[in-house]
Amino acid sequence: MRLDDTCRWSRAMLSIVANAVALSLPLSFVGNEAAFARAPVQTPVLTASAIAVADKYSADAAQQIFNEGGNAIDAAVAIAFTLAVTYPEAGNLGGGGFMTLYVEGKPYFVDYRERAPAAASRTMYLDGKGKVVSGMSLVGEKAAGVPGTVDGMWQVHHRFGRLTWKQVLTPAIQYARQGFEVEPQLQQVREAEEKHYEGKTNFSRYFGALKAGTTFKQSELAQTLQRIADHGGREFYTGRIAELIAAQTRGSKWITRHDLQQYRAVWRQPIIANWHGYQVITAPPPSSGGIGLIQLLKMKENLRSRFADVPLNSPQYIHLVAEIEKRVFADRAQYLGDPDYYKVPVAQLIDEPYLAKRAAEVNPKAPSDTRSVQPGLGMVTAQRVSRVTANERAETTHYSVVDKWGNAVSNTYTINGYFGSGVVVEGAGFLLNNEMDDFSSKPGVPNLYGVVGSDANAIEPGKRPLSSMTPTILTRNGKLALVVGTPGGSRIFTSVFQVITDLYDFKMPANEAIAAMRFHHQLLPPNTIFWEPYRPIEGELAQQLQTLGYTLERQAFNGDVQLVKINGDTPEPVTDPRKRGVARVIR
Repeated sequence: MRLDDTCRWSRAMLSIVANAVALSLPLSFVGNEAAFARAPVQTPVLTASAIAVADKYSADAAQQIFNEGGNAIDAAVAIAFTLAVTYPEAGNLGGGGFMTLYVEGKPYFVDYRERAPAAASRTMYLDGKGKVVSGMSLVGEKAAGVPGTVDGMWQVHHRFGRLTWKQVLTPAIQYARQGFEVEPQLQQVREAEEKHYEGKTNFSRYFGALKAGTTFKQSELAQTLQRIADHGGREFYTGRIAELIAAQTRGSKWITRHDLQQYRAVWRQPIIANWHGYQVITAPPPSSGGIGLIQLLKMKENLRSRFADVPLNSPQYIHLVAEIEKRVFADRAQYLGDPDYYKVPVAQLIDEPYLAKRAAEVNPKAPSDTRSVQPGLGMVTAQRVSRVTANERAETTHYSVVDKWGNAVSNTYTINGYFGSGVVVEGAGFLLNNEMDDFSSKPGVPNLYGVVGSDANAIEPGKRPLSSMTPTILTRNGKLALVVGTPGGSRIFTSVFQVITDLYDFKMPANEAIAAMRFHHQLLPPNTIFWEPYRPIEGELAQQLQTLGYTLERQAFNGDVQLVKINGDTPEPVTDPRKRGVARVIR
């Protein structure tokens, strides 16, 4: 830094400190000038703050941040970094995600999705005969995209945080350095996944000691988090951490220092639609989730006469929803991808007349022939698709945060598969994602979740892969009503849809809506309804669906919806009973 720059910086800092003292503000605001400028103006509009998060450690971290005067954004960033330590199967530094925000009455959306490295190519996972090489996009260094989580959190905090950057990272650093007690569920996930990485990655050397009831410490990860706290988010992309990532993948000639230096999270316009008197604020491309959610909600509304007096989760209800989902997934496969590389027809896909037309195609009595269900806007590309089994897992994590000032964060982030690619960055202690599998390795060939894509989601250097993550916020008359989201791959937006309709169409209490049965259909395999182990489709219900012509298939995982519903001026956080999440009101 030049001398004159140093002098200007020093004078600015002295002015901030002097103003902080004069206004009796805590000096935690020093070093975050934007936060200092905003701090005095907000007035509480809710009785408390509230969180619904994936584990008790991230809940404690959020409570600490709120107790120090932080807002929903500070708490959300602290939760993200804490889950990178205590929820390693899905929380991450080496992955990416999406965040929907409602701050001081305005909606925002941050895309910090991973990007394909410069060395990526559309045929990189194909053999000499043009066939997809099994597992190549799932395990090992070349399955990883350039991580986005750290830059996403850095940008969000810089723009909207109240506390200092070091404050919001402190809980995560403490958990990494001092350790946390391993939950039985975490050990079970580790044992189930370890076999996929055996002999292929360094996973067992770092995570083989994850055993229930023991204290798990991560010294390398603590050093990494301390570097990020001391030097800012760009340290991950330009400093010592970037050197370690590049060194880890040098042998495969994959993620380079240049790839990391070029990475930036992107602020995008969220998708906003009116439904039942609410504004639904949700994820735009490169997520398919927001478009899918709006299509589901609007088509169900168009079919209200068909749904009238049909009991929730009855055979006829499941059939009608499956008919809608067929058309949503046909559109998803054809039209959706990274909007920076492909013109996604967002307005057309959520246009009221278009959705009324698509809803009119639904066969109310029997499953539509799968071959007849085509993308609705034309440009149809024939796709040959192999049948796949339901071996998908809930590898993502979601959390919902509301503060007493009426700000909200709905955040979903992921390393894709449980523990991502299974590759730990040596010397840095965090896992790299296997997000490259979310591209279409070959148009028409299913990915990990059994869904297909077209050239819109083909692999290209610098491109972000298509996602289903659906962090969503509902408002009514400019006030918060609901903050919701879930992990679950292609099941994400169908799960969010079911929770929202259970809440508002069927007037269910929030805890009942989140615990209710959830099901899923995604066009392919044909006429297949997937169900969760937590609430199976069995007995007479199963028989009736099979009589209608459906195949029933048990998926290998449960969802993990986290929501905060606002009742008047009182937040009601609810966590999914399927997992180890925590809901907490913080006064």
